[in-house]
Amino acid sequence: MASEFSPSKEFPAVLSRLHLLDFDYADGEGIDFEPYASFMSGEDCSRWFRAWTGNDEADGDRFLIFGQDGTGGYAAFWSHEHPASLLDRPIVFLGSEGAVGVVAKNLDDYLWLLASGHGPLEAVEYPDDDRAANAVFTAFAEEHAKSSKRTVSTLLSEAHAAYPGFTDWVRAQCR
Repeated sequence: MASEFSPSKEFPAVLSRLHLLDFDYADGEGIDFEPYASFMSGEDCSRWFRAWTGNDEADGDRFLIFGQDGTGGYAAFWSHEHPASLLDRPIVFLGSEGAVGVVAKNLDDYLWLLASGHGPLEAVEYPDDDRAANAVFTAFAEEHAKSSKRTVSTLLSEAHAAYPGFTDWVRAQCR
């Protein structure tokens, strides 16, 4: 049964266009991200979240996974207590080794994160890393984001302040 928090499963057109861009790992100096052309199925997401948490009761209904890093950590839209339109939902990262974090308040801020040279993994694992801006992602953000460009530390601070309970919610699912 679908959760009351499950948003539309339709893959947003702007995300499809974004995922056509080159996410270049650049031997560790770029963005470690493998974009998907559609959301991971709900069944696969629930199976993964149960394994990730070690909790057979957990389900992945609150996540719409849209990509992964090279080790299998996932980036997703997260549904929370106050559902919003899909593109206004926070974007989160759950790493293959247990790293967890909110990386953007919404898709617009995620675009600016990418423009800064940070993908979901880098935002959680290397948030203070002074990476070179990515010109291709900057142009995309300038064209599509309704929010303004901000530093990585500001984007992450705003995301954490907007969704302070995410990490605790995830950890509470773990056994």
